Amino acid sequence: MTEAAKEEEEAWLVGEIIRKQVQDWDDEVKVVARYKAFSGQRCDWEHKYLFWRDLIIHIARHLRLFIICPSQVKNFWFNRGGLTPLCLDHVLLEMFNAGDILRRGDLVDPTSGLMSNIVRRVVHLVGLSRSSTPVDLSDDHLILSTLLKEKAAEVIRVLSENHWTSSCIITMRKFREICGGSKEAYAILSHLSECGKAKYLVIKKKDFIEGVKISLLPRAVSGITSLDFDVLHLIWTEEKLQQQVDVIDQRYETSRKLALASLNSGNKVIALRHARELKMASQSREKCITLLNRVEEVLRVIADAESSKVVSEAIQIGARAIKENNMSVEEVQLCLQELDESIDTQKQVEQALESTPSYAEFEESDIEDEFQELELEVGSESVPSPISNIGVDNRAGGETAESLSLALSNLKLGEGVAIESVTQDSLELGRNNRSKASKLEAA
Repeated sequence: MTEAAKEEEEAWLVGEIIRKQVQDWDDEVKVVARYKAFSGQRCDWEHKYLFWRDLIIHIARHLRLFIICPSQVKNFWFNRGGLTPLCLDHVLLEMFNAGDILRRGDLVDPTSGLMSNIVRRVVHLVGLSRSSTPVDLSDDHLILSTLLKEKAAEVIRVLSENHWTSSCIITMRKFREICGGSKEAYAILSHLSECGKAKYLVIKKKDFIEGVKISLLPRAVSGITSLDFDVLHLIWTEEKLQQQVDVIDQRYETSRKLALASLNSGNKVIALRHARELKMASQSREKCITLLNRVEEVLRVIADAESSKVVSEAIQIGARAIKENNMSVEEVQLCLQELDESIDTQKQVEQALESTPSYAEFEESDIEDEFQELELEVGSESVPSPISNIGVDNRAGGETAESLSLALSNLKLGEGVAIESVTQDSLELGRNNRSKASKLEAA
């Protein structure tokens, strides 16, 4: 796809995003009002500024961008048949002054030393870096600070899914691949370095090797040690060997196809030459795989050592806590036993809940049949006429309720909830009978 086709597709996608976000975007009267330049006091145009600011951030987030170009925003995102927002430059300037936009030159250089970054922060703190002349943002790639932070958090989340340690070391090539490009990687590394979450590594020996050490926990990354440089060199070697294996596989597949084609055409000399290339490629691949396995084994041993160190530190913390609380070994074992029993009890409860049949397993017709049998049984035990209750004391009502409860106890319903519901209805019937009897006695 050509560059012009990509820009046209992006402009169409931006238009769809805007129309979903702004319902009256195609209203010509409102378009003219929005595209006008800002005039008057800030209170007169602040609502328009907030509209454009939020819209720019919303579009960039949907396009998964945090670096934007002003000319692209003006000429492709908001271009309506040659009409572009006259207030856009003012909007970008206000966003820059508010800290919503950063220039590449405003970023902390992650490859520079600590002293250089300290001096830079002091300069920004006292305001010496901001000149009195107007800032020109037209020819620069601008960074949306909010989306930069979101992208940095996403990168850490991706690395956490592939590493279970508190920090990880990756090559700069891998880091650029995760970030989506060189400019994006530089901005993200600058942000992480400023927050103390990442540190830049470089080995300047026979090969120039760049890498990054990143903290995967919500705390600052630990200091750089000689082991970190060794791990970086091993990881770089592993990636180079894997690249060689991929190249050999491609060469092997090409030679195999050419050998088959030569055999089919009857040219055995060329087919034999390709067969030799296949043999050489196979031998080279075996050597690379052997070296790759050795490097992976060394990295695995280092990772196991780091995990053992973490476990050892946890044991030491536990032993220190036991001493501080004056706990004996028997008390610790008793706590562990109680914890195991609690876990077993919880598992039994979960199994019981899973094995309990749900109310949905019972058909409504089955419940209606049971209820009809209940009505027949209650009717056969009830008094034929309320007149016979005259002169009877309050024990009659109690006997009626008892007979109903006895009938309910013999009823075989699927769940206790249904029994309880019908029992309440029966008791209510008993109370009504007692009330009627009292009224008749009073009469």
